[in-house]
Amino acid sequence: MKEIIFVLLIGYGFGLLQWSYFISKGIKKVDIRTLGQGNAGASNTVESFGIKYGVLVAVLDILKAYFSIILVKRIFNIEFVDNDAFLLYLNAFGVIIGHNFPFFMGFKGGKGTAALIGALFGFDLTLGIIGLFLIIGVSILSNYVILGTLFLTMFTIAIPIYYNLGLSSIVIAIIIAMLSFSLHIKNYKRIITGSESKVRTVLFKNKKANL
Repeated sequence: MKEIIFVLLIGYGFGLLQWSYFISKGIKKVDIRTLGQGNAGASNTVESFGIKYGVLVAVLDILKAYFSIILVKRIFNIEFVDNDAFLLYLNAFGVIIGHNFPFFMGFKGGKGTAALIGALFGFDLTLGIIGLFLIIGVSILSNYVILGTLFLTMFTIAIPIYYNLGLSSIVIAIIIAMLSFSLHIKNYKRIITGSESKVRTVLFKNKKANL
């Protein structure tokens, strides 16, 4: 039990590194949550401040989850395919909870997508690359980031099943996916109504603004 709490706290601590919030307040002098989709995340940063800042936030959010996973690996001397791999999933869950529900921001943060990608990189480099290309590819082909995110979470569930990592890892992966889905319900509704931001529209708008 102590290990579980410790791993979750490490993850939550790393998750509190709210880069979109820090950058928006420090550079743009505005709370990112008052703009666009109303959350502190990379995709909202792209919509609100452009690709340059959005990519920066995405990379930093990926790195915080990556280093959290690596730290747990070093502390407990475990690898992704070990029997204790569920501790890595727990740590990833902690990072996502910290990112989505930071206490110092009134528990209103982001949606955890970039953090999830970072966790996959921490699990295994190949898994991270697959996850990154999956979300980018599906997002571009479908024209919606939310659909890329959906495929990413499905991939996250498939990993512990494929590697036979045990029921605990599978359950945590499902919880992560369900949390992501619940936080993106408004996005799915906007797709139905035709008001959801489209990838090519956002990219074209930002490209035009930089000309």
